[in-house]
Amino acid sequence: MTEKKIICIGREYGSGGREIGEKLAEKLGIPCYDKVLLKQAAIDSGLTESLFENADERRNSWIWNAFCMGSPTADTMMTAATDYLTNDSLFYMQSRTIQKLAFESSCIFIGRCADSVLKNHDNVLSVFIHADKEERIERIMKRQGVDHKKAENLMNKVDKRRADYHNYYSDTKWGRCGSYDLSISSSRFGIEGAVRMIEEAVRQEG
Repeated sequence: MTEKKIICIGREYGSGGREIGEKLAEKLGIPCYDKVLLKQAAIDSGLTESLFENADERRNSWIWNAFCMGSPTADTMMTAATDYLTNDSLFYMQSRTIQKLAFESSCIFIGRCADSVLKNHDNVLSVFIHADKEERIERIMKRQGVDHKKAENLMNKVDKRRADYHNYYSDTKWGRCGSYDLSISSSRFGIEGAVRMIEEAVRQEG
């Protein structure tokens, strides 16, 4: 890649989206931010990582609208919000970290509404990974060590949480193909196939 590239990957739970992001990062030689983003946000804000973990991809209330609209009082509002450590104020801090990392170098973000946070940035490719229901359940069963019923319940719960979070902080709808530059079925193309497709899309843009 001759210029900076940012890839934002949204994913259904159990679709292999994180694995795809990590393999893509290895191929492109760039960092991939998933849970590690929470640690960096904690460092940047001076707060404990557990606060960001508890609020991770969970929506809350009001400050993001002002932040997205460029309100001149957004920083004041954020300062007030941090007194209560709402999910919104933590999301605001995490968004600042996402913007900082995107400014510094090419990278990949997994979830965390990064595509919305970076919607006004150049060279951002947004991708959504989905998969067949039973394949997702099988992957969750193996990863979490649970039975079919528990895996299905967990899948539905996490997907709903991610959709609520994304739809609250973004002006696009989670999982809809029109919300992304590229939507890929990991069931049809496999993990490696999805990695190759995204890699090709990135290189074509370069």
